Amino acid sequence: MSTGTRQDAADQDGTPPQAAELRTVELAVGGMTCAACVGRVERKLGRLDGVLATVNLATGRATVSHPSGTPVSALVAAVEKAGYTARPAGDDTPGERFDHGAVDDLRRRLAVAVLLFVPVADLSIALSLVPSLRFPFWQAVLVALALPVVVWSAWPFHRAALAGLRHRTTTMDTLVSLGILAAAGWSLWSMVTAGGVPDTASGWDAVLHPSGPLYLEVAAGITTFQLAGRYFEARARRAAGRAMRALGRLRVAEVTILRERPGAAPAAQRVPLVHLRVGERFLVRPGERIAADGTVVDGAAAVDTSAMTGEPVPVEAAVGDAVTGGTIAVGGALTVRADAVGDATRLSRMLRAVEQAQVEKSAVQRLADRISAVFVPAVLVLAAATLIGWMVAGAGTEDAVVRAVAVLVIACPCALGLATPTALMVATGRGAELGVFVTGFRAMEAVRAVDTVVLDKTGTLTTARMRVTRVATVPGGPDADALLALAAAVEHSSEHPIAAAIVEAAGSPDTRATGFRALAGLGARGTVDGREVLVGRPSLFDDLAVLDDDLVAWEAAGATVVAVGIDGRAAGALALTDPVRVSAADAVGQLRGMGLSVVLLTGDGAAAAGAVAAAVGIDEVHSGALPEDKVALVRRLRAAGRTVAMVGDGVNDAAALSTADLGIAVGSGTDVALEAADLVLVRDDLTVLPVAVRLARSTVATVRGNLVWAFGYNLAAVPLAAAGLLNPLIAGAAMAMSSLLVVSNSLRLRQAGR
Repeated sequence: MSTGTRQDAADQDGTPPQAAELRTVELAVGGMTCAACVGRVERKLGRLDGVLATVNLATGRATVSHPSGTPVSALVAAVEKAGYTARPAGDDTPGERFDHGAVDDLRRRLAVAVLLFVPVADLSIALSLVPSLRFPFWQAVLVALALPVVVWSAWPFHRAALAGLRHRTTTMDTLVSLGILAAAGWSLWSMVTAGGVPDTASGWDAVLHPSGPLYLEVAAGITTFQLAGRYFEARARRAAGRAMRALGRLRVAEVTILRERPGAAPAAQRVPLVHLRVGERFLVRPGERIAADGTVVDGAAAVDTSAMTGEPVPVEAAVGDAVTGGTIAVGGALTVRADAVGDATRLSRMLRAVEQAQVEKSAVQRLADRISAVFVPAVLVLAAATLIGWMVAGAGTEDAVVRAVAVLVIACPCALGLATPTALMVATGRGAELGVFVTGFRAMEAVRAVDTVVLDKTGTLTTARMRVTRVATVPGGPDADALLALAAAVEHSSEHPIAAAIVEAAGSPDTRATGFRALAGLGARGTVDGREVLVGRPSLFDDLAVLDDDLVAWEAAGATVVAVGIDGRAAGALALTDPVRVSAADAVGQLRGMGLSVVLLTGDGAAAAGAVAAAVGIDEVHSGALPEDKVALVRRLRAAGRTVAMVGDGVNDAAALSTADLGIAVGSGTDVALEAADLVLVRDDLTVLPVAVRLARSTVATVRGNLVWAFGYNLAAVPLAAAGLLNPLIAGAAMAMSSLLVVSNSLRLRQAGR
């Protein structure tokens, strides 16, 4: 994440003070219109001791890291001293921070400008082409039509320019305001000094290269085009946040909590969500949104996760299943124990990650911001030089003024400030719709550069839910169903995933083992109906050779083998597999089709790893890897010149996720893995991974295209204006179109990732 300027503090003896605890606050900043505004706010905040600030023009927010001893009021005051408004952002939903009243005000001012500019332009063109049509007091008519546009419609530009003047700074609005006032002022001055005598210029030359005393159509036109650009830009920015607004609305305001009462049944009480605490139980009625992350303790329902993950098919949830806040219970009611509330929920964490992603800037955008901070003063100097230069060269004062006005208008650098944030806003919103949460633009850039994808097996390529797929019994022993029932009676007291799979396969029998005892790393034992039952590794039994053929075949296929013994003798064996995700082979195929190398990296044995690799189409396999081995492999790949993306879901993957150029976590994974990742895939569908790659590639290409256009436009247009080759009216339209083009180009990302 890019940051603003930081002023280092030091004690009087020259030694730096002890680092204070840092806190982060978001400020809603009003009045910013261009990259120069962004740079000024960042510099003002950065001058406070220990403060780091990043400002986003598209979202109107400043993310400020500050020492705990620095009050928020001091941060607000610093922004206000820079000439802008500020307030703590609060808990407003991402994408809903735009001032709708301001958008409506722009629409009204634009409507008036258009209604009056059209007759002003028509009259000006007609009277320029055909001087004989000029009537008495025609200049006064033009003034009467143009002044409401120049004064009232253009007031937002004048107000911002005056605010900057009071704080001895300049912004894009300074250029626009000066251009409008210069054109209108020169027209009025010409009328007064010339006594209202019309100029002799006529024909298309007077339209394309005006040199007469009236340039009111230029002033009105600049205002109209600038307002149009500003209005449509604001609407586009609001549309860009649509996906995030939809996601933010998944939060509920109230929840029905079950309050315990001594000697009585729990009472249902409807309270604001902020009163819900971890460990409390709450009700979810059919059709209601689940208020927080938790575990189902009673009831069953299909849970619609489509709004959050994009999954079209509801997922069944029953007792013991985890559910996510923001999803909807359909076709049933649930009682849920809250495991995470407020900012700790997965939805809140995802929204926070997206917020941070939208603030981050690319290296090129940071350069653009630095250039824009000095660009406006440089343009003012250039405009003055243009005016003086043409006058010295013998051009008339009118021609010199027109060319200086064109320089002022066309040089506005607002497109530079919008290039990255608008694209990121659209991309992160689109990613949320597709089930991809991105933590920043650097992650986007890293995805684009990745040439090697390293995939964990369990929980990434597979479902991480073991299933019993084969049962074999020794001659004279119990049948398959009886063997499963005995094993499940013992394993019912265990929390191991293998135990859960055995219990599920047996249909959760009512029989429970007594005297349960876990054997660390080996299995478990207990007494069932007076018989001692042992469930564990085949190596625990010496008399299991009769099933050797089955066991060898199972292990060769990558299955995990569990033996079952009764009263010290082997009774049979079970084969368990972790099913490969249905989407895994398709995802791997798409990645390879993009020219990426795909590597399987797992802690499981070679047989299990080989079976999964063959099923999904991966050639390079590394098995039996401990967490430190995974880190070592990632480092070796990077040392060989590869750009590596690591995809995982568990605690043992976190170090490798952090070591890779890009860490990608599967959303069903552990919190440690999610925190270590740069991208999070929240859908239970691995094909989201190639979607994320395509989205990132499109986003980076869009940002670079935006910046190339914005830089190229200014570099090419300013010399043309200074040379007198651009009419101020055309310059105003071109400048507005430049910003609109950048925003429109970014909006194309709403269809990206397909």
